[in-house]
Amino acid sequence: MSYNAERSLLALLLSLVLTPALAEDAAPARPLEDPGAIRVLLAADLETTLSSQMNGTLGELKASLGQQVAKNALLAQLNCEEAQARAKVAVAELTMARQNLDAKRNLRKLDAVGDLEVAMANTEVQKAEGARSLAQAQSGYCQVQAPFSGRVAKVHVKPYQTVAAGTPLFDLVSDGALKVRLNVPSNLLPQLKPGQPLEVNILETGKAYAAHISAINSRVDAVAQTVELEARLDAEHPELIAGMSGTARFPQAHD
Repeated sequence: MSYNAERSLLALLLSLVLTPALAEDAAPARPLEDPGAIRVLLAADLETTLSSQMNGTLGELKASLGQQVAKNALLAQLNCEEAQARAKVAVAELTMARQNLDAKRNLRKLDAVGDLEVAMANTEVQKAEGARSLAQAQSGYCQVQAPFSGRVAKVHVKPYQTVAAGTPLFDLVSDGALKVRLNVPSNLLPQLKPGQPLEVNILETGKAYAAHISAINSRVDAVAQTVELEARLDAEHPELIAGMSGTARFPQAHD
């Protein structure tokens, strides 16, 4: 290879190596995040997982993912034939125990039986009443109702599925103003108090919302040197849902 050819090849290699580095040097630097901002997470005021309270087979589900449900709305129905049959047996046993008690009392008036037999008959009535109450309560397990108004966040089961007691069925989150959860440096604790305002910027909406501190944890995380706070948005905003995140700032604490 000639001397001129070698020089040309070397120049080409240098240009390939230096061009990306020069381009990176020329690129504008990313703006730094606001050092006073603290990460936050939106959470529902109430949220729970509803589980089956009995063994059984589900029918058609009455609620679906994201559906708005009212308090006491029926979400699912289990096959209740066995529970209803036990309830009928319990009612029949109570009726029989009461009839036996009435008979013992009549015989006692004739001195045909003693006080002990009457007391035992009365105890049998009380026992039968307890069995009836238990059977009625178990019959109530056949229906899964919403304990509060809200939205279905997750459906864990399918229609006509056989489930055991304790099987998760639905995740339910409440309506209303959302809670704001955040952890702040513990050195700010003397400056913070319930009712103190803060501004919450939500990433998903790109908007800022007014809020105020509603609760301060009574214990500091010794490892992270932070304290957990809970705040409330000052108003309801339909576009906000639980799980959104963003940042918050305490003007009084940082400015």
